Amino acid sequence: MDDLNLIDITMPALGADMQNGTLLKWQIKPGERVTKGDTLAVIETSKGAIDMESYHSGTITELLVEPEINLPVGSVIARIKSDSITNPNVSSKTTVDNEFELPPYIPPKKRLETPQQIPTNYSDLTTPDQIKPDPLPNLTSNQRVFASPVARKNAHLLGLKLSNIKGSGPQGAILLRDVPTQTSPEKSPSDVSRAAAKQMTSPSVPSSKDETTSMRHAISNAMTRSKQQIPHYYLSLEIDLTKAEHWLSEQNQQREPEQRLLLPALLLSAIARQLISYPQLNGFYRDNQFTPAQQINIANTISLRQGGIVTPAILNTDKLTLDQTMHALRDLATRSRHGRLRSSEVSQGTITVSSIGERGADSIIGVIYPPQVAIIGLGQLRQTPVVSNGAIMIGKVMTVTLAADHRVSDGITGARFLHELAKQLQHPEAL
Repeated sequence: MDDLNLIDITMPALGADMQNGTLLKWQIKPGERVTKGDTLAVIETSKGAIDMESYHSGTITELLVEPEINLPVGSVIARIKSDSITNPNVSSKTTVDNEFELPPYIPPKKRLETPQQIPTNYSDLTTPDQIKPDPLPNLTSNQRVFASPVARKNAHLLGLKLSNIKGSGPQGAILLRDVPTQTSPEKSPSDVSRAAAKQMTSPSVPSSKDETTSMRHAISNAMTRSKQQIPHYYLSLEIDLTKAEHWLSEQNQQREPEQRLLLPALLLSAIARQLISYPQLNGFYRDNQFTPAQQINIANTISLRQGGIVTPAILNTDKLTLDQTMHALRDLATRSRHGRLRSSEVSQGTITVSSIGERGADSIIGVIYPPQVAIIGLGQLRQTPVVSNGAIMIGKVMTVTLAADHRVSDGITGARFLHELAKQLQHPEAL
């Protein structure tokens, strides 16, 4: 009976672009009780530091991997004794299967008995390289200096020792803001590498290494596969949002700034409600067949200040009120830029919405993120002449685009979806 309750916890596949991940920190210990949804560990991926959630309730029996070890997706990292009897061959993993062929798992050399403490808030992380602490000389193996990759890199280029820098991050971790921007006056030029000197004289010129981070590689790999393997079709529709904007303005008059509703929340709510009637746009294409998703989890493209993007999902978007959707958007944006997303948010998106915001482009035509089958693009809101009741007036419009998988749906389906979305947005009070 006990064997049937024992489940392997594996390195999760947090999207089709993930092949491996680095365990940064355990959040649990052997013998500890957890419930479904509790955070088990912090995993470093090309998307940043992700809180890995438990998909079972039970008791942790073993931690098999030490922090700082990079492992392929599917590697067993711990075991849990589930409260319910399950198939012993079922692992605790995310619902999005990894589509890459995985190398064989190599067991760790020793089992972790005492979880090591590693900082998890890398707000200045500008590259998704593995986070590995730098040992101090003359210290025991349990005493380390922790630094984010960008802080470590800058300190190295400036010829500075991490042991001489006081960190302001969690557990004294050295962050980018802690590293001096230039060497001290008494430091001779010979102590600074030529690379550092070049960087100080031309700080605005990124190196080729900076331009080819693993996040960019991950995005490139996923999008290349998408364009090669998914037969896209594209549609666009100009939607009049004059009434929607006027309604939002009225709603926000009596609200505090932090409680005000923004147009993106209204659009996501309308999209989620229309997707209920168009399941061909909300699901996954795997193994030559389409599976409609049981939930509507809209993944949102969020640009990171240091470059790159992440696409965390608002789970069960169709079941949220407009205020709840607005709160979820703000929360996701904040945690995305501080590297504290949850594995369910990263792995369970069923359709993606990409918004260009107010950056000057009238439309954006997206590339489908596999194994999803559609992506919606939201252009900038702009003023333009519109015809209303036979008269020309100045209105506010947005070009909404749809890229969908022709293996699953046809253009007529996509066109109907866009027109129903446009009709819905003429009655924002119904949302």
